[in-house]
Order: sequence, then structure tokens, then C-alpha cells
Amino acid sequence: MPVQKVLAACCKDVVAGPENPPNKNLEVILSQKNERPLMKRKVFIIIENSTFPSDPRVRNEALALHRNGYQVTVLCPRSKRSSLGHEVIEGIHVYRHPKVQQGSTRFGYLLEYSLALFWELCYSSWIYLCHGFHVIQGCNPPDTIFLVALPFKLLGVKYIFDQHDANPELYVSKFDKRGFLHKVLLVFEKLTYRHSDVVLATNESYRELALSRGGVPPQDVFIVRNGPQESFKAVSANPARKHGKSYLVGYVGHMDVQEGLDILLDVALRVKQMGRTDVHFTCVGGGPQLAALRGMVRAKGLTETVNFPGWVPDLELLEILSSADVCVNPDKPSEMNDVSTMIKIMEYMALGKPIVQFESKEGRFSAQEASLYSSTTNRVNDFADKILWLLDNPEQRRKMGEFGRSRIERELAWEYSVPYLLAAYQRAFDKRGS
Repeated sequence: MPVQKVLAACCKDVVAGPENPPNKNLEVILSQKNERPLMKRKVFIIIENSTFPSDPRVRNEALALHRNGYQVTVLCPRSKRSSLGHEVIEGIHVYRHPKVQQGSTRFGYLLEYSLALFWELCYSSWIYLCHGFHVIQGCNPPDTIFLVALPFKLLGVKYIFDQHDANPELYVSKFDKRGFLHKVLLVFEKLTYRHSDVVLATNESYRELALSRGGVPPQDVFIVRNGPQESFKAVSANPARKHGKSYLVGYVGHMDVQEGLDILLDVALRVKQMGRTDVHFTCVGGGPQLAALRGMVRAKGLTETVNFPGWVPDLELLEILSSADVCVNPDKPSEMNDVSTMIKIMEYMALGKPIVQFESKEGRFSAQEASLYSSTTNRVNDFADKILWLLDNPEQRRKMGEFGRSRIERELAWEYSVPYLLAAYQRAFDKRGS
């Protein structure tokens, strides 16, 4: 079908409808909020590696902007759960381009990102004509979305780079090598920083990347942390979620190489071999490695110990995690994971769950005393030992869970990030009017 007809069909379906010391310029920027003439501020958010509203960070950002008077349009890929070409969700226009198969090899990623870029260029032009926008927010990966923004920058549109991942480090984590493609990723990251008017960093480590590797002025970098909504709270536990066992270990996240799910399966096997047949593992999420992981469960004889239900509705996810006795983050120790803030850690803490994870800089900053930190040497046995120690010490589980929940409620919930998001957008609009 010609591109024009695809885009026209999408429009035809329209439904009516803390802890943040680097952001020192927040008060100054917000104090200028009402100094300019009022106008309907229009924002266009592009996300490639997830869909809306499934991605919690983008969902939180879009809703926060909409509730503060912005007109928000989101472009993302279609998925099995979100297949409509266009719909309005809580006042946010959501367009979805044809799904591009997620890559699992270097050629696969090149094909995925090239096709995604094609659709993003096509849809952005149509959306600009339908709705207009003053700011484009590009959510990586990949670091190619700035190419969509370049033509619109000639029209005065500003570009905000929302850095979800450090892509050069992500490449090394996936393929365990550097080489030519790693250098290419560094170039694209550098170009993204150069053409960004404002950068949103998820933590201090990413802020330092923007300053040092990207040369972005400090006043243009804002830390907007990943935190769960205040409404993300535990529900009543359901004993059936434990699959007839006494204890449940829970995981939620993307199923890919760098997530360490293969390590977690070895941990589950170790637990079983130690004679602990009273523990079940449930790993919720989807991704390119899901089918392979299910195959590994069968190959290791863990079908009675581990299950991978895929993506599930939010209420079902809440029930699974609320029923868990311990939650885990088996992300492989790497440069990428060391500097990244994982949303799942925040969600575990919000639900009052004790955590076991490998030692990492940002993981320790987020969880602090809510987590045990496994050694990277003899990692399978140590990770298993820490899970079992927690299961056998309910009072320690309670204390760690309470600490985590309190840290979210007092410092790290999404509500604490909203002022910095609004300040970042004010900064972009100040540049637009200069």
C-alpha cells in the first residue's frame, strides 16, 4: 500500500476525544513560566523500541505534560496489544506505525532501525500537518531519531533528547565487542547530543555522559529519574501465583541478552539442585529472547520451577509481584548496566519487596538498603544463596521492603521528577522564543 494511503488511513481513524542536585536552574526556569504570552504548546514524542502506553517512562512523561497544559502526540510501533493506527488515550494522540521486527543480530538491528526511521520520517510530516508541534522529544534507542527532527528544526522546532540507554555501552553488553560498529554508535550519539536543545538524563551517570562525551552545556541537561506513579501500589497477594510452592521469586522486564535471564535460570537450577523444591520463579515480560528462554527452561528441566508468561495486563503484573516474596534483577554486570537506572528496581521498591541484584553503581544508588548485592565471582551460587537467605529470614525481608517503599514515597516516586521535566520543556521553549 502506498505510504500516503497508509498515513491517510491512520488519520481517518481519529477518535474524539529529591534528590536532584544537578538541576540547579529549576527554580529560575519555572519562575519564568508565565512571563511569555500564553499559547497551546505542542509536543511530539517519538519512541522506537517500545509502544505506548506500555513504556512506563514515556507514559509518565506524556501524561505529566498533558496535565500541565501541553498538547501531546506520541509516535511508536504497533504491537499485538496496541495495534490501532491511531487512538486518543487520556487526551494524548497516539499514532502507531507498522511494526518493525526487533533485531537480535547486528544486521537485524540495522534493518529494524532503518525501517523505523523511514516510518518516523513519513509519520512526522503527516502529524505536523495534522496537529503541528513545537518540540520533538526523541526517546532512544536508537540514536537516530534526531534525523527526524533536523528538517523541522529549520521551522523553529526544538529537539529534546530523552536518553533511556547509553547505546555504545548497550552494544558492548549485547555483543561483547567494540570495533567499527561501536565507533559508529559513538558518532551517532555525539550527533544526537550536538543537535539536541535539551537533554533528559535518567540519572547522574547519564548526565555525566552528556556533559563529558556530548559536550552539552550543564544548563541544558536535566535529570528526570525513572520512578513509579504514586498509584503503583501492592494489591492483595494471590497464593495461586506461587504455583503450589511456599515461595515466589518475581521478575519483570525486557527479555534480551543483557538482562541476564540466562543467569537467573542457572540460579533457579542451583536452587532446585540444593533440594529447595519450595521455590517458584515467575519472569514477566517480552522481547527477542523470550522464545529462547522458554526453550532453556525445558532443556534445564525447570518447567515445574520457572514460568515465562510474557507480557501480562497491568493488574495481573501487580498481583504477581505483590505475591512475590523476593524480587530479582539479574542484569549482567557490565559498563552499561553499571550506569543505568532500571525501572523494575523502582517498581519492586514501590511494592515493598526485598531485592537481590548484582553490584552496580546506579543499582545501589536506587535501592540502597532495600537490596542485597551479589558478587560477580561465583555469581550463580552467590545469587542463589542470597535469595534463599532472604526467603529464610522473613523479618529481614520486611525491613528491606519497608525501607524501599519509604524511599520511593519520600524521594524517588515519579511525582518528584515532574518539576524537572517541566523545567526542561520550559528551557526548550525559552530557546524557541529567543
